[in-house]
Amino acid sequence: MKRARGREPVPLQASAELVPNLSVAEARVRMGDLLVRTGVVTREAVEDAADSKDGQPLGALLIERGLVGERDVTRALSEQLHVPVVDLRDVRPEEAATALLDPADAHRYDMLPLLINEGALTVAVADPLDAGLLAVLRALPVAEVRLALGPPTLLRNRVNQTYPALSAVSTDIEAFRASDVLFDPVETIEKVVDPHAPIVQVVNKIVTQALRDRASDVHIEPAEDCVRVRFRIDGALKDVVNLPPEMGPALVSRVKIMAEMNIVERRRPQDGQFEMNIDGRDLDVRVSTTTTIWGEKTVLRLLDRTRSLYRLSELGMPTDSGALYSSIVSSPFGMVIVGGPTGSGKTTTLYATLSEINRDDINVMTIEDPVEYIFPRVNQIQISDQAGLTFATGLKSILRQDPDVILVGEVRDVETARIAVQSALTGHRVFSSVHAIDAVSSLYRLLDMGIEPFLITSAIIGVVAQRLVRRICKSCGVAYEPTMAELTIYRKLGGREKDHWIRGEGCQFCSGTGYFDRVGVYEVLAITDELRQCVVDGKPPRDARDLAIQQGLRTLQHEAVQLVQANVTTMEEVVKHVLVNEGLE
Repeated sequence: MKRARGREPVPLQASAELVPNLSVAEARVRMGDLLVRTGVVTREAVEDAADSKDGQPLGALLIERGLVGERDVTRALSEQLHVPVVDLRDVRPEEAATALLDPADAHRYDMLPLLINEGALTVAVADPLDAGLLAVLRALPVAEVRLALGPPTLLRNRVNQTYPALSAVSTDIEAFRASDVLFDPVETIEKVVDPHAPIVQVVNKIVTQALRDRASDVHIEPAEDCVRVRFRIDGALKDVVNLPPEMGPALVSRVKIMAEMNIVERRRPQDGQFEMNIDGRDLDVRVSTTTTIWGEKTVLRLLDRTRSLYRLSELGMPTDSGALYSSIVSSPFGMVIVGGPTGSGKTTTLYATLSEINRDDINVMTIEDPVEYIFPRVNQIQISDQAGLTFATGLKSILRQDPDVILVGEVRDVETARIAVQSALTGHRVFSSVHAIDAVSSLYRLLDMGIEPFLITSAIIGVVAQRLVRRICKSCGVAYEPTMAELTIYRKLGGREKDHWIRGEGCQFCSGTGYFDRVGVYEVLAITDELRQCVVDGKPPRDARDLAIQQGLRTLQHEAVQLVQANVTTMEEVVKHVLVNEGLE
C-alpha cells in the first residue's frame, strides 16, 4: 500500500513520557521474556544467548545472531523501560534542539535531539541506560529531558545526517585560501602535518563522513575547475563535495604522508595504507594514486575492522542454494571457486565460508591482497610485492605449514592457479575467487589460464557466481506502474505476474536514492560427472551452461528476478548489475 505523503509525525511532546531526573523506570519484565512473549524468538534461543552473552546486552546479541530484528528489540525495550518509541523516518529535528548537543557527543552515544518545547527537550536514543549518555544529557541547559527510543541503525543514520562531518568544510577552505601559500610538497610539508592545518582537517572530515555514510570507497578526483569528492555507497558513486582546484596537490600530499608514500613522486602510481579511529571504530584505509591530465587522482578503500563478519546463513542465499553450498564446502578436500566482477562481494562470501568451517582442530591459512578483516584463530598472510611475497610464492610456503584449509584471495595467474589446483588434488580444501561472469565461466577462466581440463575437473567440486544489487529502501517504498521495457525484460527472464510493483521514492533515511543496503544474487553450481565430461571433451561454455541448467542450476538471472518478484530490488538494479543478455535470447 502506498505510504501517505506529507504525513506529519505524532507530536513527541504529547507522546513522550517524561523521565524524572533522567532515571529510567525500574524494569518489571526481563527483555528475554518480552521477546518470547511476542513470538519473535524462542525460549531456547534466548536461554542459549543468555548463557553466552559475556556482558553483552541480550538484545544486541540476539540481533548479532540474526534471531531478532532491531525494531523487535526496540519495542521490547520500550515496554520494559516504559520509554516510548519514535518513528525517525519522517521526523525533522528542530535546529534549536540539535544546536544544544555537541556533534561529538551525538555520534559517540547515538542520540538525536528532536524538539524543544517550553524548556523540555525530547531526545531519541538507542540505549537509555548508558551512563555516559545520561551524564551528557544532565549537563544540557534545559529544564527537562524526555527520552524516546529509536532503532540503533536508523538512529545512527539520522545522527549522521543531522551532524555531518563536512558541514563546516567551507571554514577550512577559507582558512586554506587565507594562508596564501603556493603549495609545494617539500617546502611546505608542515602544512600537511600540523593536525590543526586546514588541509588536515579536510582530509579527516572526508574520511569521517565516508565511514558514517557507509561508503566503501572515496574518490578524490582533480578536474579543470574543482576537486571532486565522491563516495561509493551501496555500489554506486555519489557526489559529496567540490573543493577548490588549488587544494588538490595538498590533499594528495596529506593522504600520502598518512599512508607513508613518496610525496615527491607525482608521475607514477603508488599504493599505501593507514589506520584511523573514528567514532570509536578502527578503520583501515588502503590508498591508491594515479596521475591524470588534471593532477593526481586518489582512491581510498575503507575497511571497517570493527564490522562483524557474516555467516553463511546471513548472506541471503535462498534456502536450497544455501544448503547446497554448505554441503559443497563441507567436503574434506577439493577446490571451491567464487566468481564475479570486482565489488560483487566475493571476499565476503569467502570469509563467511571460513566462519562456517573453522574449528580448533584444523589449521586454516589464508593469503590475501589485502587482508580486509582480521579473523580470530586463522593464520592470515598479506601479499607484499616489495618483499617478493606473491600469491604463488605465498601459496608454496603455506603448503609447508601443514594446512587443512587454504584460502587464496584471488587466482590471478597460471602459476597460482596450478598450485591451488594441485593443493586441492593432494587432500586440501582450497577456496579462492576469480573474475568471471557466471559459474560456468569461472571453470573456463582456469582453462584460459592454461590449466589442463582433467586437472580442473578433478580438483573443483563447486562454484558460486554472485552479484550485489541494492535493496529498495523500506522507509520510502511506494507502489508504481512499471514501464513496458521493465515488464518485457521481467517476463522474458521468467518473472511471474505481480499484483503490485514497489520502488523507493527517496527519503532522508536513504539520502534520496530510494535504496538502502545491498543483497546478494547467487548462482550455486555443484560439479557433476556429466559436467566434468563436458569440460574434458572441450565443449564450449554455452553447452556446459545448458547442461548445468538441465541438471537444476538456477541462474543469476532467475535468482535476480525472484528478488524483484518479492519487491526486494528493482528491475533497474537487475539490468544494471546482472547479465541479462542470455536470458533475452
